[in-house]
Amino acid sequence: MSSRTVFVSGNFNVLHPGHLRLLRFAHECGDRLVVAVHSDRIAGKAAHVPEQLRLEGVQSNSWVDEAFVIDEPVIDVIGRLRPDIVVKGKEHESSFNPEIKVLEQYGGRLLFSSGETVFSSVDLLRKEFFETDLRSVALPHDYMARHGIDAARLRSLLQRFASLKVCVVGDLIIDEYITCQPLGMSQEDPTIVVTPVDSTRFVGGAGVVAAHAAGMGAQVQFVSVTGADIPREFAQKELVKAGVQAHLLADDSRPTTLKQRFRCMGKTLLRVSHLHQGAISTQLQTRLLEHLEEVIDKADLLVFSDFNYGCLPPAVVDKITLMGRARGVMLAADSQSSSQVGDISRFREMDLITPTEHEARISTRNREDGLVVLAEALRQQSAAKNILLKLGEEGLLIHAGDGKEDDWLTDRVGALNAAPRDVAGAGDSLLITSAMTLASGGNIWEAACLGSLAAAVQVGRVGNTPIRVNELLQELV
Repeated sequence: MSSRTVFVSGNFNVLHPGHLRLLRFAHECGDRLVVAVHSDRIAGKAAHVPEQLRLEGVQSNSWVDEAFVIDEPVIDVIGRLRPDIVVKGKEHESSFNPEIKVLEQYGGRLLFSSGETVFSSVDLLRKEFFETDLRSVALPHDYMARHGIDAARLRSLLQRFASLKVCVVGDLIIDEYITCQPLGMSQEDPTIVVTPVDSTRFVGGAGVVAAHAAGMGAQVQFVSVTGADIPREFAQKELVKAGVQAHLLADDSRPTTLKQRFRCMGKTLLRVSHLHQGAISTQLQTRLLEHLEEVIDKADLLVFSDFNYGCLPPAVVDKITLMGRARGVMLAADSQSSSQVGDISRFREMDLITPTEHEARISTRNREDGLVVLAEALRQQSAAKNILLKLGEEGLLIHAGDGKEDDWLTDRVGALNAAPRDVAGAGDSLLITSAMTLASGGNIWEAACLGSLAAAVQVGRVGNTPIRVNELLQELV
């Protein structure tokens, strides 16, 4: 039985979900899939990516057996190769198709793919993970005026980030965004049915806190625990790309924490978390402390990024805190609690803590008092020097001391992005930017301002892409 060759041609600027469905359909139509990529000359203005890069993208697809660049009319290529089947997108079915005449000469067939949604490469490049929309970001001018802050001062502080040595310790998370296409409503029960068409992974949790610090110019050491699995390998590669020196201890008794978000039409439908919440073993605790002993001596700032997944048991936190204090290192902490688990106040005598209102109420068991009373109760319980209480879309409450035991000041700064696209990661960017501002000689009011600006930039895009210092500087022009 002779094998059947299937032929597909196109520009292929980016292998988006529409292309993937087309290639999968073509692959299933025969035994060998050949793809012709239009040269820059043939594609003309439709070529938004150089031909060699477009070719490499197609060659990387496992459904494609052979791919090459063509610099002549596609009907000439078909006449020479004589494929059994030529596949085109469904959108071409009602148009004139010059391939038919050539195919009829030797008995070839023209098929059209399954007719699902058509994607534009240009649109895809400008959407979701490839675009940051900062048009809705605005500086808090009234707040800045109250505290004598100007843009030049904030720019100066940002430029000092490059001289910082930062150590981050905490739970590494891999965030996976799975893009889905809606199919409709199930006939058996009232359930929305979707099919996944693409996925994108990011380093999250304490890992993205470290990546943010590196992106803003600091020298960064990151210590965490992962599983012995593929997500660990992904994290190692991405952290190297981000400029982070990572010390990832492998624990084969747990998976690397993976959080999946199933998204459709720009909205999150469902979240699925693959994780283990038990504390790491005493042997791993000892190894983690040994790594920190090696890197903390040169650090200006140590940041705890805790998600209550077991990387930072109380005994480990206490020992690391003593290490930091003994060496005069600035200490900052965030302990995220999605339910009733977690206690930010166990990070005692920090220079900065950044809980949400919900996390503060869990720690203090205070469900009734106002925000200022709540912040003061948490301050007394944790002995923190400064508290940034995150209020979601309502912004931030700052509770800060001025060096006197009984003289604590409170102020508010609103959310700086009026149209957020993805709120995941806002707290991480706030934590590290505020802490680095303090470590660079800024006061708590300046730290809250730059931290809020970093969060506004972060929520202006989808996914945990590390912030770059230039992104913040552009907002301060």
